[in-house]
Amino acid sequence: MTYHLHRGDLPADLDLGRRVAVDTETQGLSLVRDKLCLVQLSSGDGDAHIVQLDRSSYDCPNLKRLLADRQVEKLFHFARFDVAMCLRDLGVETTPLFCTKIASKLVRTYTDRHGLKDVAREIAGVELSKQQQSSDWAAETLSDAQIAYAASDVLHLHAIADGLAAMLEREGRAGIARACFDFLPTRARLDLAGWPDVDIFAHS
Repeated sequence: MTYHLHRGDLPADLDLGRRVAVDTETQGLSLVRDKLCLVQLSSGDGDAHIVQLDRSSYDCPNLKRLLADRQVEKLFHFARFDVAMCLRDLGVETTPLFCTKIASKLVRTYTDRHGLKDVAREIAGVELSKQQQSSDWAAETLSDAQIAYAASDVLHLHAIADGLAAMLEREGRAGIARACFDFLPTRARLDLAGWPDVDIFAHS
């Protein structure tokens, strides 16, 4: 496995194919307070590309172009948060996408453990370390441990997505999963507009 750290943007000549795993790291989990710091990507070939963003400008045209490219499927775990962050700070709607957390909740109904660590263990047979989950991602210089952690969140998403997609097909839930994935950019807009915890479909 190889990690590539890029400052500011992806290289213009980098081709990650038509299916890219994506994750983000932020200063915290508030869509109002906390800023986007890193975007990690992998084509599923064992390499991870980590973009350390310039938070004063978010001038990253190559990354923005990839995230907005409708010919490239983006794989996320808990896409709702990542898509909202990319919409807010980068100004791009990330689509089309596949969310392994939603897929897990739709098809792994025998458990309530849908975090990436648990899903990766069962579906891909991989043990992920979460030691750096709470970390200063806005630091000027990232540690080797931070870089390895950031990379680990995208290196196995292709295998996880493939396993969950097969389960969705088996249970006849692929169609409803796709509808949920397609709704996520709208869900992100609702989060950013002030409806993060309100069920707008509820009667009361």
